[in-house]
Amino acid sequence: MAKQLLISIRITLVLLLLVSGIYPLVVWGVSQAAFKHQANGSLIRNAQGQVVGSELLAQGFTKPEYFHPRPSAAGNGYDPTASSGTNLGPTSDKLINGVHKKDLSPGKPDPSDFDGVVDLAKSYRTENGLAATALVPVDAVTRSASGLDPQISPANALLQAARVAKARGISEEKLRGLIKENTSGRGLGFLGEPAVNVLKLNLALDAVK
Repeated sequence: MAKQLLISIRITLVLLLLVSGIYPLVVWGVSQAAFKHQANGSLIRNAQGQVVGSELLAQGFTKPEYFHPRPSAAGNGYDPTASSGTNLGPTSDKLINGVHKKDLSPGKPDPSDFDGVVDLAKSYRTENGLAATALVPVDAVTRSASGLDPQISPANALLQAARVAKARGISEEKLRGLIKENTSGRGLGFLGEPAVNVLKLNLALDAVK
């Protein structure tokens, strides 16, 4: 009995050392050596070396002189502690037409109000000076599953270029070049679609003299 108990204690200690000590240390060491950027959060720094965000998380840019990310349903929008989608199906009336109730009081809309695809498309066209019937990319008027998708489609970025160029006083041709430089291709050459990281693009935009 005592011998079996001693064997069990030894096995437990060995496994504890392997699973809770050596294995995590090896994984940490390999990740720091081979994938340091990714292992530390894929952080992005500005020209002054300050961390301004992550390649993996969207931020809510709203000023006209910046490219804007896709809409978000994470918390009040782009909240990394409340990653979430709408969970609405493609035929949902709420998803398409939204929910708009009478304001609780002047300047205080009902918290259950929700902008649908129709509302987002109208706002996007107005914001970017597009015709009322202009087609817009789907990622410009739908929220991602996480609400934190950091990328938009090249088509979305190009439609925003005129607004940004006007606000910045620079040429659209220059902006199209920046968009192309900050467009990543398909994974492994065939997975997914080309995409533009909004934070990286806006940092490159700020660096333009």
